[in-house]
Amino acid sequence: MTTQPSGLPFDDIRRLFTLMPGPDEQAVAQVRARDADLTKPRGSLGRLEEIVEWLAAWQSQGQPTLNRPLVCIFAANHGVVERGVSAYPSSVTRAMMENFSAGGAAINQICATFNLGLKVFDLALDMPTPDITQAAALDEAGCAATMAFGMEAIAGGADLLCVGEMGIGNTTIAAAIYAALYGGPPEKWIGRGAGVDDAGLARKRDAVAAALAFHADHLGDPLEVLRRVGGREIAAMAGAILASRMQRIPVIIDGYVATAAAAVLHAQNPRALDHCLAGHQSAEGAHGEVLERLGLKPVLDLGMRLGEGSGAALAAGVVRAALACHRDMATFEQAQVSREIKH
Repeated sequence: MTTQPSGLPFDDIRRLFTLMPGPDEQAVAQVRARDADLTKPRGSLGRLEEIVEWLAAWQSQGQPTLNRPLVCIFAANHGVVERGVSAYPSSVTRAMMENFSAGGAAINQICATFNLGLKVFDLALDMPTPDITQAAALDEAGCAATMAFGMEAIAGGADLLCVGEMGIGNTTIAAAIYAALYGGPPEKWIGRGAGVDDAGLARKRDAVAAALAFHADHLGDPLEVLRRVGGREIAAMAGAILASRMQRIPVIIDGYVATAAAAVLHAQNPRALDHCLAGHQSAEGAHGEVLERLGLKPVLDLGMRLGEGSGAALAAGVVRAALACHRDMATFEQAQVSREIKH
């Protein structure tokens, strides 16, 4: 089906959640049959074997591919930064966009190492969304249109999508989303982001509390949470993840902020993330608890909290290795190795 029209109202987006395809069990069976014939003890590659099954299930291919893996970074700015919730000004978002273009960021090096495509999207950086403590980040039409923009990010084709972001202040936004979805005091969900001091952490806590109070009457619906206390990069990532499901593209989610987009989808439909892996567990905030709530086990845990898709891209390297083992290892017959177990 097509996900192309922009400006989708929320009712149409909600309908997509009822149309999501499921895993291809026949493709998984093909992978398992080949795996049983490879020159290794059954199950000895552990989670690498599960990852290949996951690829097959969601690509709907008994012989999965990684010909066009893609990292998408969505960048946006946030009015709440004016409340002193970040150690850096919003102008750094634009500077980092230029760094991505020049090939100077960490994500550039990771993509080059693992031969991953990279696209970076500027979501109206010069027009930050309103301060969420005083207004909704987006109106419904704007939120739906931004989700549709994220859906279009994969229009060029991909067989694996890594979802990441860039946006000064967006760990505050992510914390507000988690607090709105899961409850609990703001301090449960906030962290130091790009390195705020104790005073900045207190301002961050107060901003999340103020946002929750301001929007309290409208936080029972996940898409309302997204538009009221979210941001453009969060909405675009949610759209990209949802469109990938419709087009049978497996997704690797990056860290603390990217997972907030996934959390909105999961709150709308608990099966919405079945085609997703968590790339890593971030050192930021309560990311580990969020992953548990989403039923996602991180591929990596390296103490990272950079964002920009870096953890997802590193995990894509693991996925590449898993597929290479499955595809290129010799079978017992080819290697003339006995599969018999002696007692």
